[in-house]
Amino acid sequence: MDRQIIINADDFGLCQSVNKAVAQAHTDGVLTSATVMANMPAAREAIDIAKKLPNLGVGVHLNIFEGHALSTDKLVHCLLDSKGQFALSPSKLALLSLGTSTIKNAVRIEFAAQIQWAIDNGLRPTHIDSHKHIHSFPVIFPMVCELAGQFGISAIRFTYEPGKVCQTPWPLPGKGGRKRAWLIRHMARINRLQNSSFLKTKAVLGIAHTGKVDVDFFKAVTLYNSTEIVEVMTHPGYIDGLYADRTRLIEQRKLELDALCSDKTRQYFKAAEIELIHYGQL
Repeated sequence: MDRQIIINADDFGLCQSVNKAVAQAHTDGVLTSATVMANMPAAREAIDIAKKLPNLGVGVHLNIFEGHALSTDKLVHCLLDSKGQFALSPSKLALLSLGTSTIKNAVRIEFAAQIQWAIDNGLRPTHIDSHKHIHSFPVIFPMVCELAGQFGISAIRFTYEPGKVCQTPWPLPGKGGRKRAWLIRHMARINRLQNSSFLKTKAVLGIAHTGKVDVDFFKAVTLYNSTEIVEVMTHPGYIDGLYADRTRLIEQRKLELDALCSDKTRQYFKAAEIELIHYGQL
């Protein structure tokens, strides 16, 4: 069986140290893809780096939980605090979006602004995913599909992670990983029924193991994953410039960077005859 794997770095543009790590993980390691947070401080630098790495597929990491809004539309104010920063937690936003259309309209406007910003700055997005997987929430997913069609983006991350990754012989997942993966897996099943035309992979790996993606995890990916086309979600970075009020992943990012650049990791993929690709190559 021929297997293809996309190895994506989320949070491209979060800060300079993450940008540096993404570039290194691609040039010196097995990283093939990244998604840029258009509204974060180092987003423009991330775009500049991407332009120098023609073999790195780059998409958009939709974000309505960190930083400021890109849209100036007044409707988006319902998502912000008095300082203009995103203020809602994922659970609160999910609940509010079930009510009136106000929240959903605000989210759609801001998502469109982030995609438009990336395109205006010279990016041709290979795909869409999101911070804290909010795009997979069933009320939000249809509007993300509409935006993908509107902007000519052919792929959206399919957040279905098989339950077996939380069991032996896979490494133990991170704290709360099993519960998080269970919830997102069920939303992904609904997403597939809502609109499967943008779902180009069969699964994603790394949700349950967020913060614990290491060499042993990559070894398990090559040995125990039999799905033909999957994405592996990673968060490489250096500690400098990372703060707890912006991300819960700090020290773990350097461990993930080391795993992505490890000779052992490279050999595992080579021995398994797995083709490393990005979304633009599907």
